Amino acid sequence: MPVTVPRSVPHELSATELAAAYRRGELSPVDATEAILARIEAVDGSVNAFVTVTAERALADARAAELSIRSRQGGPLAGIPYTLKDMVLTKGIPTGRGSLVWNDPSPAADAPVAERLAAAGGVLLGKTTTPELGWKGDSGNRRNGPCHNPRQHGRTAGGSSGGAAAAAASLMGPLHQGSDGAGSIRIPAGFCGVVGLKPTFGLTPQYPPSAVEPLSHIGPITRTVADAALMLDAMAGIDERDRATVPLEPAYAAALEQPLPPLRIAFSRDLGYGLVDPAVADTAASAASVFRDLGHTVDEPGIDLDDPFWIVDAIWSTGMAALHRDRFADVRDRLDPGLVRVIEAGLRVDGPTLAAAIQGRLRFCDAVREAMAGYDLLMTPTLPCTAFAAGDDQPRTIAGTPVSYLGWTVFTYPFNITGQPAITMPCGEVGGLPVGLQIVGRRFEDALVLRAAMAFEASS
Repeated sequence: MPVTVPRSVPHELSATELAAAYRRGELSPVDATEAILARIEAVDGSVNAFVTVTAERALADARAAELSIRSRQGGPLAGIPYTLKDMVLTKGIPTGRGSLVWNDPSPAADAPVAERLAAAGGVLLGKTTTPELGWKGDSGNRRNGPCHNPRQHGRTAGGSSGGAAAAAASLMGPLHQGSDGAGSIRIPAGFCGVVGLKPTFGLTPQYPPSAVEPLSHIGPITRTVADAALMLDAMAGIDERDRATVPLEPAYAAALEQPLPPLRIAFSRDLGYGLVDPAVADTAASAASVFRDLGHTVDEPGIDLDDPFWIVDAIWSTGMAALHRDRFADVRDRLDPGLVRVIEAGLRVDGPTLAAAIQGRLRFCDAVREAMAGYDLLMTPTLPCTAFAAGDDQPRTIAGTPVSYLGWTVFTYPFNITGQPAITMPCGEVGGLPVGLQIVGRRFEDALVLRAAMAFEASS
């Protein structure tokens, strides 16, 4: 006989657990939404994960979902609460982008991801905190301040999808949308100890396009792998507004039911160039070794890549410079000072230098392909350190060496360059703060990455 879900704990349930409870008639979407809104009210004052809470919209969505479930016409996310990063246009709901300059008080239309999650029957809880235009790996901004790590107040939740990860870790809803141009899904998910998937480039549509479009991805941040697959199914697929999207039929939740074949896995502590806290590297290495116990081959083949940060830096800085150059003098005092420095650097980059970065991107893709030859998956630490101070642009040092605004994200930005799927899984702690294991697959092998992540999750 099924156990009835207590009304006092719906905020603790995953999306798949909520959906099952709805189907069994043990819980209603309205009750679940009210409980999660109460959780937000109780918790978010100290976390600052939300920029906007859309309580009236959420309850209306929940009532509509309740009717659709009763009539057996509900979508795949019927009654499941979710959030959108405050970079995503949402019709009639302010989109602040963490900016005093680039804010839209009432967008006229939804972005594709907002359309799709709503059409799937989801319940919109609100918009989550991001740094200005997603420019850094912390979510502090001049509109609503920093976002705190739920594991330790005063430490960063990461960025740029820090509000999404903090909301997930704080049990403020099961599904959270993030975007990732150099690690902005995996950084906060890694710091907060939750699941964050950067899908293959082009799998999920992004419109309006990012200023760093060649590097930018949209994906899920959740507490479980099954929820990430469920959310990806709802978001993925071709959209004519995004020329990079591909016509694949999403079936990622169903793929989790398939057993894993024997895998050959490469683990790297540093990719050949990365500065990393030895305790963090040891924790990730120990986590990767779990796959040996699951019957897979895990090697440390001595991957020795050249650091591709110069490629990311050129694309990011010139993208931000292009976005601001026509009115930079007029708005610079209202921009985040760190973003101003990035723009100024971009204005100094000449055309051949940017072209060299674009060409270098292709060479780096080849180098990673060759490094993964003979392996099904590549694993690394997600980050080289644990969460630093909330509101800082970056950690002060890694392994005693000063780092730049994105230069410390040594394990995440390579796979924005290649466009490969990469997921972070919580795998332990150092000093009481979460450490993540990053699992990387070949392009369009998102299902395999998710299946491996689920096997790891089940073994933990």
